[in-house]
Amino acid sequence: MQSLLVQLDDPTYRALNRVAAKRKRAEFVRAAIRKAIRETEETRTKLAYLRQPDSENEADDWANAEEWKA
Repeated sequence: MQSLLVQLDDPTYRALNRVAAKRKRAEFVRAAIRKAIRETEETRTKLAYLRQPDSENEADDWANAEEWKA
């Protein structure tokens, strides 16, 4: 696992300490980074489809979709 040194301003540091216990801060930050990456990728995908949507022939036909059963 790679290390990353990040400096935080005092208000952000105090807020982090309020929401993540001292020993859990690193995992909290890793999870926040993963979430931000996932959201960025989803936004890029959405924008790509908006720029060039599927044609009617390429789109899935959901008219006969099965009911989802968990």
